[in-house]
Amino acid sequence: NGIMKKAHELTVLCDATVSLIMVSTTNKLHQYLSPGASIKNMYDEYQKLTGIDIWSTHYEKMQEKERKLLEVNNILRREISRRMGGDLEDLSIQELHGLEHEMEKALDVIRNQKFHKIKTQTGTSRKKVKNLEVVHGNLLMDLEAKFGAPQFGLADEDQGEYEAAAAYAANDAAAANLYAMSRHPCLPNLELGGGYANPHDLRLA
Repeated sequence: NGIMKKAHELTVLCDATVSLIMVSTTNKLHQYLSPGASIKNMYDEYQKLTGIDIWSTHYEKMQEKERKLLEVNNILRREISRRMGGDLEDLSIQELHGLEHEMEKALDVIRNQKFHKIKTQTGTSRKKVKNLEVVHGNLLMDLEAKFGAPQFGLADEDQGEYEAAAAYAANDAAAANLYAMSRHPCLPNLELGGGYANPHDLRLA
């Protein structure tokens, strides 16, 4: 606070433009700038008076960083192209062998990931099927408890009515057959080898 106060006094008493920047041991930034001034203008004025380019070093570092990033980018692009089958003419036998080994490792990783996903999806599907089987079994038990006849889904009373109706239908069918025989007076004589005989010639064996 004392230093900041002195900087302010210099600004007021001496009509000076003061820029003060301090960094504490805890990396906390403290700064003072005279009213109406800017840090950029202060640096530009300092460079003009001293003849020192304080931005050149920083600019050179930025250029070096950009150059390294471009180099890394070109390397990555070339590796991607080679993995897709391009830019292989300049590679030696050892480099091609190394590229093949890397591709096999990548293929193993992809295959393992695929099998893991298939296994997970299969397990999930089996659980769903098992749950559906449980639901189906519960529904069957409910139907058996409600209707009493699991094979037909009928109660005992309904089952008796069904059997009576079936017997009645069978009797009707037998009566219809007898009526049909009475409508045909001439029937094949089985004993004579296929000829026709009078219905009075028919007899039980």
